[in-house]
Amino acid sequence: MHERIVAFVKALRAAGVRVSLAESLDSFNALEQLGITDRQLFHDALLATLVKDATNQAQFEELFPLFFGHGDAPMISEANGLSGLDSEELQQLRQEIAQLRERIRELMQRLMDGQNLTPEELAGLARSSGINHIQSLNQRRWVERRMEQQMGLTEFKQSLEDLLKQLEADGMDAAALAEIMQQMQGNAQAMRDQISQFVGSGLAERMSDDYNPQYGDDLQHRPFGSLSDADIQRMRQEVRRLAALLRSRASLRQKRDKAGQIDIKRTMRNNMRYDGVPMKLEHRKKQQKPKLVIICDISTSMRPVAEFMLRMIYELQDQVSKTHSFAFIANLHDITDQLNDSRADISVNDVLESIPPGYYNTDLGRSLDTFLHSYLDTVDWRTTVIIVGDGRNNFNNPRLESLQTIRRHAKRLIWFTPEDTYQWGTGDSDMQLYAPLCDRVHLVTNLAELTSAVDRLLAN
Repeated sequence: MHERIVAFVKALRAAGVRVSLAESLDSFNALEQLGITDRQLFHDALLATLVKDATNQAQFEELFPLFFGHGDAPMISEANGLSGLDSEELQQLRQEIAQLRERIRELMQRLMDGQNLTPEELAGLARSSGINHIQSLNQRRWVERRMEQQMGLTEFKQSLEDLLKQLEADGMDAAALAEIMQQMQGNAQAMRDQISQFVGSGLAERMSDDYNPQYGDDLQHRPFGSLSDADIQRMRQEVRRLAALLRSRASLRQKRDKAGQIDIKRTMRNNMRYDGVPMKLEHRKKQQKPKLVIICDISTSMRPVAEFMLRMIYELQDQVSKTHSFAFIANLHDITDQLNDSRADISVNDVLESIPPGYYNTDLGRSLDTFLHSYLDTVDWRTTVIIVGDGRNNFNNPRLESLQTIRRHAKRLIWFTPEDTYQWGTGDSDMQLYAPLCDRVHLVTNLAELTSAVDRLLAN
């Protein structure tokens, strides 16, 4: 139990709750006096000793059941839950389920037979849903929805209604239909609960394992997915400081390149007529400010990356010739005018508030197609197109031909993604298809990596 409490304390710290060594010792002393057999007393002792700020109680309440249990684990009812159906009705139900599409057929069969998800199945679903990329409970629901989608649970309600209508049309009586509906709905909810508990416990364990006090307040190297609300607020100030640093670097480059660097090859070639004396210096053309088109995925999983990218580019507008900005979840939105109206903190917040987040409705392919047909005139031979996204497309058409056309019109195409290569192609990820069409792909899991990628962008 001591090891479990230590892991719980580390997870609290990773979630942004400040717990000192003395407070940790207080919790052990309290439990020595009170014991651990009374669950409510155990909960109250940890809460009283580890949380000193009422604003942190929500993080405590969210993490506590993930480390110390939820009570009874959710279980799917066995097939005998349909004991009210006779053999003919059961056979009729199985025949109708057999006519469904593959993924829904498998789900309905499991729910009817009462098959629980095994730990191995849960782990596989979680991996393909990108759980290895997530390090914060803030994005827990995003992983859960992707796992539910893979199992077919997002289509379950409509599929169950269609199944019951077909069974009714085949002559099944109302009592049998009600029993089938109750069994299926109960087991579907139990499966959702299984997924939720697995994801929550897995993320909490990772927060504990990955917490490194060595970083302390070094927000630049903290993964975007692990940031608390307080961290994100502090990070916004850090973005302004880093943008000022990048602006100074870019200004120095432009000052150095004002007349252009000496072109050694041209100088030697053109001065052969003089036998080297006198020497006429030839210069390279000076560097021009880049033109940018930014296309940002602002779905739930991508919001921190997209927000900091937009803030940084906004702060660096004087180092860019022209920027056109777009955001998408299910549809593409031109946000250029919104970002040009006022200060960065106001403009970016307005953009994020005007496009509510979504867990499972991302359609990158459709957004690329919309850009191609409505906004391609923003791209020319001087334009660098930057896509900020994880390449996850919700199993929609990736529209690779649209991206190829955009690339042909641009100077270069660069992709910023928070997912490493081992996650490409898992679940609904199309990143392995998009990456070969790009000039460069930058991994940006934290602010330090994002700053480095933007600095490189301004230098070329």
